Amino acid sequence: MTLITLSPEVAEAKAAGTPIVALESTIITHGMPYPQNLETARRVEGEIRAHGATPATIAVLDGVLYAGLTDQQLEQLAQAKNVAKLSRADLAVCMARGGNGATTVAATMIAADMAGIAVFATGGIGGVHKGAEDSFDISADLTELAQTPVTVVAAGAKAILDLTKTLEVLETNGVPVIAFGQDSFPAFWSAQSDLTAPLRLDSAAEIARAHVLRGQIGLPGGQLIANPIPTEAEIDAETLAPIIAQATAEAEAQGVTGKGVTPFLLSRIFELTEGRSLEANIALVLNNARLAAKIASEITKMRGNG
Repeated sequence: MTLITLSPEVAEAKAAGTPIVALESTIITHGMPYPQNLETARRVEGEIRAHGATPATIAVLDGVLYAGLTDQQLEQLAQAKNVAKLSRADLAVCMARGGNGATTVAATMIAADMAGIAVFATGGIGGVHKGAEDSFDISADLTELAQTPVTVVAAGAKAILDLTKTLEVLETNGVPVIAFGQDSFPAFWSAQSDLTAPLRLDSAAEIARAHVLRGQIGLPGGQLIANPIPTEAEIDAETLAPIIAQATAEAEAQGVTGKGVTPFLLSRIFELTEGRSLEANIALVLNNARLAAKIASEITKMRGNG
């Protein structure tokens, strides 16, 4: 039984030993409406190709786990209804049922590792939700980073989260949190936060070297590269704070819980910022794709394939 199916483009890149970057698919199914989701997915894939790597969008279609989608499959996913949001717990169940599923950070990391892909670009990771001391709502993304050896390039954790607690859990789990080119831990839609990043690296080559060395030392898990959003696209934290607070209060009032929290909050923040949050989200994902392609290229060189 083939557990993961490579697209023709990804299979060719694997055979040639050229760099590949994994992409998650919840941004397509749960992040924005059609056709903007399809246009954005194509733009992100194009950005990776333009910077010398092959994109591998991860998803489950009709029970088959794919690393890399054809353009036809990308369109199928972008228009699909009632797509499951898959993390570590439900990936195999979706496959067993023959269902359609979009992968979160955790599930994308698992699939990328299965396919031998070292680098993954996303928007922001999940983390510790505000009020987690009562709800215990902590994303599986954090424990996945502690056990699956994939370098994840993100604009930090989603700004709707408790960033201080998220960093604490990552530290407890031994996950390297590396800010790219600055000392501040980026806050998703904002390039800066009042939190200092635990670690800092200033080049794709250094990040790639750290990834390779972790494997050589025998350390489990990956590393989180916190790549700040381009300043021209950011929304400052002072503007966002009351909007996030309002959206969070509305979610609590409406009894939104579990996997429904993040999509609800992102949708309300989109409405309250009159679309600016989505524009910023697209800009940061494209920025992360560019850096991820450079890191993947450097890892390929270090492993003697470039």
